[in-house]
Parts: sequence; C-alpha cells; structure tokens
Amino acid sequence: MSELIYKSAAQLSESLAKKEVSAREVTQAHLDRIAKVDKAVHAFLFVDTEGALAQADQVDAARAKGENLGPLAGVPLALKDILAQEGIPTTCGSKILAGWRPPYSATVVKKLRTAGVVILGKTNMDEFAMGSSTENSAYGTTQNPWDLKRIPGGSGGGSAAALAAFEAPLAIGSDTGGSIRQPAALTGTVGVKPTYGGVSRYGVVAFSSSLDQVGPCARTVLDTALLHEVIAGHDDYDATSINAPTPPVVAAAKRADVKGMKIGVVKELSGDGYESGVSERFEESLEILRSQGATIEMVSCPNFDYGLAAYYLIAPSEASSNLARFDAMRYGLRVGDDGSRSAEEVMSMTRAAGFGREVKRRIILGTYALSAGYYDAYYGSAQKVRTLITQDFAKAFSSVDVLVSPTTPTVAFPIGEKSNDPVAMYLSDVATIPVNLAGVAAMSLPAGLSEGLPVGFQIIAPAMKDDRLYLVGAALERELAAKWGGVLTTKAPKLISAAGA
Repeated sequence: MSELIYKSAAQLSESLAKKEVSAREVTQAHLDRIAKVDKAVHAFLFVDTEGALAQADQVDAARAKGENLGPLAGVPLALKDILAQEGIPTTCGSKILAGWRPPYSATVVKKLRTAGVVILGKTNMDEFAMGSSTENSAYGTTQNPWDLKRIPGGSGGGSAAALAAFEAPLAIGSDTGGSIRQPAALTGTVGVKPTYGGVSRYGVVAFSSSLDQVGPCARTVLDTALLHEVIAGHDDYDATSINAPTPPVVAAAKRADVKGMKIGVVKELSGDGYESGVSERFEESLEILRSQGATIEMVSCPNFDYGLAAYYLIAPSEASSNLARFDAMRYGLRVGDDGSRSAEEVMSMTRAAGFGREVKRRIILGTYALSAGYYDAYYGSAQKVRTLITQDFAKAFSSVDVLVSPTTPTVAFPIGEKSNDPVAMYLSDVATIPVNLAGVAAMSLPAGLSEGLPVGFQIIAPAMKDDRLYLVGAALERELAAKWGGVLTTKAPKLISAAGA
C-alpha cells in the first residue's frame, strides 16, 4: 500500500468514502513511511503509533455503521509540537518541557479528533517557535527532503518536512512571523496563516500572543483548504477568537478563477535582496495570473521597510512575558532542587539549563525593551510602526483584491550557514513578518524551482477574506503544475537516494 503516501488528502478522502481503502491501511502506510525515512529527515519528535492506529480503527468502525463522517475522516496529519495534546509529549522543541504530557488538548486538536483526522505524532520545531531554520530545536535539526544538507525553514520545519517527505498528507503549523509560510516555501509545500483570530489559539504554547496564529499545511491548495475549514471557527476559550463565519475557503479552492481580480505586487517585498531564481519564478507566476485575466499593478507599502525592526521588539517583549511561566515550580524541568537552594536559585538554574541560546537571546531583548526608561523608546515605538503597517495594508486593499510577493528572499540555505549570524537569519522572514503585524491572512505555495530547490509565492488577503488566498492560489497552482510537469509534488530526489526509499 506504499502508493497511498503519494495521494493527496482529497484523493485519500474519496477513496476512504468509497471504502476502496480503510483508514487503518492509510495510517499504516504513513507510519511505515515515517519508519523508513524519518531517520534521515527528523521531522517527528514523537510518533504515536498505537494512538494513530486506534484513531483509524474508530473511523473505520464509524464508517461501517454508516455514520456521517467529515471529508478528512481517516486522513493522517502531522501536528506541530507547539499544540497541547492530552497525554502526548508536548515539548515545544525545548528541554524545559521535556517529558511534559498535558492534561488537556488544544481546541484545534479537539476539532481534528472530532473530524476524524488521524494524528500521527508531533513534529520538530525551533524552540518555542523562535527561529527560521529548525536548527534551534533542543532535539536536533530537521533536514530538508529536497536536500538533506539544507534547512527546511522554521519554526515549523518539522511539519513542512513531513509533508515534503510524504510522511503525512496534512500538517498543522503555527505562524508568528512566517513559521508556516517560510518552511512551505523552502520545502515545496503549501502553508496558510489564517486571519488572526480565525483559528483558536487555546492550548497553543504562547510565543507572542498578538502575533501567533495556527494554520493548515499540505501539498496542495485544496488539501490546505479542507484542513482550514476543519480547524477554523470561533472558540469561547480564546479571547482573541473572531465570532464570525469562516470564509468559504474550500469553495474558493474549487472555483480557482482570478478573472477580473486586481492583484498588487508589493514594491517593498521584491527586487534587491532577492535571489535571481526567486525573482524569475515570481515574475513567471505574475505572467500566469495575468494570462488568466487578472490585472497586475505595483503597490507601495513604505512602512514595510520597518517591519523587521518592529517585529523583533514586539515579539521578544511578549515572549519575555509569556515564558516567565516556565519557572520550575509547577511542571517541566527542575534543576538544582536538592533542598539546599531557594526557589529563586532553582528557577535560575532551571532556566539556564532548559532554555536554548536563541530563546535566551529573545528573552533578554524583550525584557530590555520593556524595562523602565526604555518602554516608550522601543516597545511603544514598535507598536506605532505596527499601526503604520496596518494602515499600509488598508490603503493597498482599497485598490486591489490581494497582494503578492516572493515568500522568501532565497531558497533553502545549508544547515549551519546562518546559525551564528542572527541578523542574517532574521532577514529570512522579511517578506512574511508584515502579515503578522497587521493580522491579515497569507498563503505560500510552490512557484517552481531555482537550482533544483523550491521557490515560494506569497499571496496576502485582507482580514477574514481568507477565501481569496485559495481562489488565487488554486488558479496559479493549476497552471504551475502543468508548466512544471508535476515536479513540484514528486518525491524529493535527494531524500530518496539518501534514505533508500
């Protein structure tokens, strides 16, 4: 049944509904794939073999009884290790949470289980979602299936790599400054950051509460839409959740028509600083959209130039507050508690041992920005810039339906190349960060290859107009698939040879 791993979630859904294959068979095929290749990829931190098969059996039993099941019932999924899942190790890629098994599940996890989605396990990530390469995980680096010597992006590199390596057809990520879209771009997959508040954050380990957003990941636009529809919606447990109907994302993905749409190219998110191959694929995608009847025009968002600086004041400031809860007193790691030390000493020793270098760096940055005498100069000023960026988006969306840009300035870079240069690493997210600052919606989908590596195309839509992402994304995907002859969704060749798959 190895051919099952190469089917899309929509194809698997159809086969399952027709009873051509069982949920157990589909799940076992993906578990076998994980066992075969994940030593090379390291996408997963924990594989719940027994639990996944038990979930699959429940779906098969319900289907045998004739129960009305959702479209993704029996389809496997990889879950980023930032979401709490009852009884399942949840580490957030950090030593400080080693061994923690939550007594509750995130709302997104509950929605997945209710829909019959089979959760295969938890995927690797940069510690507390702080990173752009998945090199900051306390449990080792994830490799990019397109080239095992390169990074898969971050912070959700594990989820993206699991998709690219055909270990799962669906995945969940979280996006604070690009952590869904940037890995999607670098692994040739699709990732969506929904409108802020469109998907519940309850049960998600917080990094930056005003920026964090859970979102769907897959290998096709339609699959991503199907997952989006499952996890979205209002949640009373999340005070920032939007109490409004979920945009019709699946219908938009199936419609896939851009005729008459106005598409704006963000001047500040293209040109200088972007690799030639990335720019070439971007221009080719614009031509495809133009040929399908869309109007393309240049749009200026001048305050985007300050987005990176504003983000790296706001996000660390909120992180320094959120991570204060990891104090060795209630759960997780505890170091030095031999009865001779004070609580403050144990707390200090635990944090020194439990937090990695990047997390410590951001806690220090954030604490400094919030300190007396500096709050207005740094954090306060960054919030003013955030307002200006939001206004830039509002002005742009008054004249165009969506905005577009390359997702990342480069293709995936070699592991270790930027690990000692934080600023160079941070620049990987220059095109994705403005979206989080404004709370609008965005998608990255594969636009082709440069030097044999995937390039991402970013689409940005106004708040609660997420369906526009899928309308444009599916139309572009259809033409790109024809142009590239299916190479964007074929098995990554370097992985196949290295892992013997």
